[in-house]
Amino acid sequence: MTDFLTFGEIMLRLKTPGNERFFQSPNFEATFGGGEANVAVALSNYGLDAGFISALPDNDVGEGAIRELRSFGVDTGHIKRSGDRVGIYFLETGANQRPSKVVYDRANSSIAACKPGDFDWKQIFAGAKWLHITGITPALTQETADLSLECAKEAKAAGLTVSCDFNYRGKLWKYGKSAPEIMTELVKYVDVGIANEEDCQKCLGVTADVEVESGELDTAKYEALSAKMLDLFPNMSTIAITLRESKSADYNGWSACLRNKDGFRLSRRYEITDIVDRVGGGDSFASALIYGLNKYSDRQQSLEFAVAASCLKHSILGDFNRVSVPEVEKLMSGDGSGRVQR
Repeated sequence: MTDFLTFGEIMLRLKTPGNERFFQSPNFEATFGGGEANVAVALSNYGLDAGFISALPDNDVGEGAIRELRSFGVDTGHIKRSGDRVGIYFLETGANQRPSKVVYDRANSSIAACKPGDFDWKQIFAGAKWLHITGITPALTQETADLSLECAKEAKAAGLTVSCDFNYRGKLWKYGKSAPEIMTELVKYVDVGIANEEDCQKCLGVTADVEVESGELDTAKYEALSAKMLDLFPNMSTIAITLRESKSADYNGWSACLRNKDGFRLSRRYEITDIVDRVGGGDSFASALIYGLNKYSDRQQSLEFAVAASCLKHSILGDFNRVSVPEVEKLMSGDGSGRVQR
């Protein structure tokens, strides 16, 4: 029995060294990552009982991914050993005005070959209290879209709270359905929605009159957007929207807002001037929000924990957010000096 479960894909991450372009040198840094796995790892780091539901091939690469998850204390008992390959993504880290690039190689991966009926949801969800999914897995194939919907429906039927990071990935929606065709049905089973302005617009078809390219954000427009989201999708009790001000690949402003039945909240804003790795930043926000919603009675504090945790993730290489609750709470309290701790 595991309290907090995530469902999706873990991939092999192949990153160029430093800020090199693809194949500038004949090297890649090989680690693991993926939206839903990243959330499971962070929840386990925060001391929660977390597990990951997925499929991986019965080979050395699949075994390596499982060992990596286990090293963080993530329950891997619900990972099917099936299929032929682990999905891969290639990452080129940008700098200054050159953006980062991601190239996916995940067709016919083990999870992409799964379909409804492949998982025993009643057994998996017995005794659990939270399920986290994303809009990434439904973007892979029609079968994984149907499987994600089945997963969310079964979780709701079992009494779990369901959170979803809508995570629009334009490079993945290639099988003939648009994201809103799939995600507007899935969102009917979501209690806590997590998004940025692009996710709202391109995953759910919600018009977002916001401008992000300039690097400046009008928070009043996000207040209106969050209200519109809950009006259009009344089954959601909470929506959290991240606010990223992209000055360059290395310099972002970072904050978020949250709306529930008690109203609208805006977080503290962080200036992140020397980004080490922003991949996984949204996942670090989602995982910390889940922790905050379960551990703090004050929803403003829940939001602040999520924003502080994801701020710290920008200083850490790799997909996983390797921070502890005391480290996040220290930043929440205003200590962001970065002084050496002796």
